[in-house]
Amino acid sequence: MVINRQQPQIILLKEGTDTSQGKPQLISNINACMAVADVVRSTLGPRGMDKLIHDDKGNTTISNDGATIMKLLDIVHPAAKILVDIAKSQDSEVGDGTTTVVLLAGEFMKEAKPFVEDGVHPQNLIRSYRTASYLAIEKIKELAVSIEGKSLEEKKSLLAKCAATTLSSKLIGGEKEFFATMVVDAVLAIGDDDRLNMIGMKKVPGGTMRDSFLVNGVAFKKTFSYAGFEQQPKKFVNPKILLLNIELELKSEKENAEIRLSDPLQYQSIVDAEWNIIYDKLDKCANSGAKVVLSRLAIGDLATQYFADRDIFCAGRVTEEDLQRVAAATGGTVQTTVNNIIDEVLGSCDLFEERQVGNERFNIFSGCPSGRTATIVLRGGADQFIEEAERSLHDAIMIVRRAMKNSTVVAGGGAIDMEISRYLRQHARTIAGKSQLFINSYAKALEVIPRQLCDNAGFDATDVLNKLRQKHALPSGEGAPYGVDINTGGIADSFANFVWEPAVVKINAINAATEAACLVLSVDETVKNPKSESAQGEAAASAMGGRGRGRGRGMRRR
Repeated sequence: MVINRQQPQIILLKEGTDTSQGKPQLISNINACMAVADVVRSTLGPRGMDKLIHDDKGNTTISNDGATIMKLLDIVHPAAKILVDIAKSQDSEVGDGTTTVVLLAGEFMKEAKPFVEDGVHPQNLIRSYRTASYLAIEKIKELAVSIEGKSLEEKKSLLAKCAATTLSSKLIGGEKEFFATMVVDAVLAIGDDDRLNMIGMKKVPGGTMRDSFLVNGVAFKKTFSYAGFEQQPKKFVNPKILLLNIELELKSEKENAEIRLSDPLQYQSIVDAEWNIIYDKLDKCANSGAKVVLSRLAIGDLATQYFADRDIFCAGRVTEEDLQRVAAATGGTVQTTVNNIIDEVLGSCDLFEERQVGNERFNIFSGCPSGRTATIVLRGGADQFIEEAERSLHDAIMIVRRAMKNSTVVAGGGAIDMEISRYLRQHARTIAGKSQLFINSYAKALEVIPRQLCDNAGFDATDVLNKLRQKHALPSGEGAPYGVDINTGGIADSFANFVWEPAVVKINAINAATEAACLVLSVDETVKNPKSESAQGEAAASAMGGRGRGRGRGMRRR
């Protein structure tokens, strides 16, 4: 008799664990990433559309900044999250090119998909992609043009061109020249200082975009003020500025302080002592020679009136960030005591004034000695519009900073992508073996940028790409700077049309996109533990229940 001994089943993972592995798993990951890339696809370029995102709190955001959209999308697919991360890293590293990086990564995976389906080992693809990205970056460095050694005026106009290229794809693209010069002035104002918070942005609804202005110094909204404020002068030339981090209010003693008096007449002397303390502080402020007194904490009504009588301007409850920027701009130091105020700790500026901007009043310090700060006051019709303008300007500021530091630029408008694509195709022909196909597919993926620029502008992408390929294939190499001409639907010399972007944007984008594609290709199994979610839910429920019961029992015992 033969006993049919079946192999006992080995249980490794918890029941209900979802494991998917092998080729289908990789294909599904690639599909998820392509779906994410399709979301931001239409926002690329000067004719890109915007997305309106409505979150669970009821806030609406209108944006075409790749990173902002990716952050707000709340993606749960584990592989697709990689694209969110590269968009964020591109945003923090370079500031612009976030849509480009997501599109490229999506396209690299799309090109890899048929190979994976045909049974090519992902590691072969990864190896070829890494080689291709290395070659592409070397080619960018070779094609980049340096803007070093130019005079300040020339440099300014060159940087403005870079800023205008970035802004052309944003909502405020219509006014790009106006904003580009403003951004360049702001970045040059903070000099070599790396801290971006030295460029302040204040949003005032109302007016038109053209009413926005740049303050070469600090501007902030008028703070809450007490009676007596109206009598204070609102304009000073060359004032001394005192920055404090203390309250200038009449402090009554704590409620639980106990004072025993043997004689009722002594009570008055205690009240007087309180008054003397505050008057002593105020006298010291006034004697320091400062004409503008700012404090992070409250300046009470008594102090406001006292300063008004002596023609001194004061503002309390100034935010930490604004106070730090005033300190950096005027050369003052924030004081935590009013004793021993010497001239060295006081700041100064050429002009201080309070101005009406829209329906807000702004305190403006201009002509600051160290000049390491600037403030852009943005105006516009709707709140969402101003917010998007702020995001756009942030991108432009980052780009101009990058262009100043790594002073090489490449032709935009899909020109550099086409040139690298041509170069890689040419290189692929010299390679024997399968990797020729893979590098070719990488080169094809790079064409997604000019293709998408055409699609978003409503042009025939195939037609434009054929013209571009023909131009870039010229043996003399004169076609290298040719990209898509958004205005006519043909091709044009991007360099001559001043469509420029810093080389570091492209290098970073290609690096990050290749890394992301290789990462997704190298994953062959996903293990999802089902219990973790329900366990968290149960733990939370039991904690809530326990807390409720405990409270109830306590009540009964009482």
